[in-house]
Amino acid sequence: MVAKKILFITTEITPYLAETEMSVIARQLPQGIHERGKEIRTFMPKFGAINERRNQLHEVIRLSGMNLIIDDTDHPLIIKVASIQSARMQIYFIDNEDFFQRKQLLSDENGQEFVDNDERSIFYVRGVMETVKKLRWCPDLVHCHGWMTALAPLYIKKHYKDDPCFKNAKIVYSIYNDDFVQPLRDNFAEKLIIDGITQNDLQSLEGKVDFETLSKLAIDFSDGIIQNSPEVNENVKAYAQKNGKPFLEYQPEDIYIDKFNEFYDQILA
Repeated sequence: MVAKKILFITTEITPYLAETEMSVIARQLPQGIHERGKEIRTFMPKFGAINERRNQLHEVIRLSGMNLIIDDTDHPLIIKVASIQSARMQIYFIDNEDFFQRKQLLSDENGQEFVDNDERSIFYVRGVMETVKKLRWCPDLVHCHGWMTALAPLYIKKHYKDDPCFKNAKIVYSIYNDDFVQPLRDNFAEKLIIDGITQNDLQSLEGKVDFETLSKLAIDFSDGIIQNSPEVNENVKAYAQKNGKPFLEYQPEDIYIDKFNEFYDQILA
């Protein structure tokens, strides 16, 4: 039997960034799923806080060199890779000088969220998709972690729906307690329009785009939802529970990998 392929798209992974709920899960879960017989690939942004020398990141020239256009501006896509030797696991990093050189992750030293987080999210998600295509590694299931990956379900189901790499992929979206405060810029929806994505797909983004609105968009285009934090935005959770798609409640640390693996099998069936 051919092993199922699971693509993990996350915002944080330890040891490259400090230990948080998400960074620990994104480190342990892919290894655990691999040990349960599935193939894995894992992606995160190459934030400026990541020490490239200490973590032995190196650029993958054959995957780099593409430009992604966002709001009529070209942004070069650079791909780096590193290995977690103890887990026999490779991590792919999406890099770009405009978006990921600063030392902070999503907000500045005063806690003010970066105004270009909207474009950073767009670039990151599209960068993952284009890199996976270049790898010619076609996932059976894509698991998205955190609001920065919330656009992946939309892009996969609309822009990449006919692409051989993604047309059969199922999508699981994990809700975390990672709400952002500042709504995204007013022209956010316009920046999302690309082949396959129409105004009609983005009707839910017509008002201000806050954490709740963005999370609901991800849920709309996903095949299954997981509650990854003990406490999450109640409106987002209620929306996920009532839309009829498979929903997995928060799972304790000692059993969550097995429960997630069973959930993947349920979605893939």
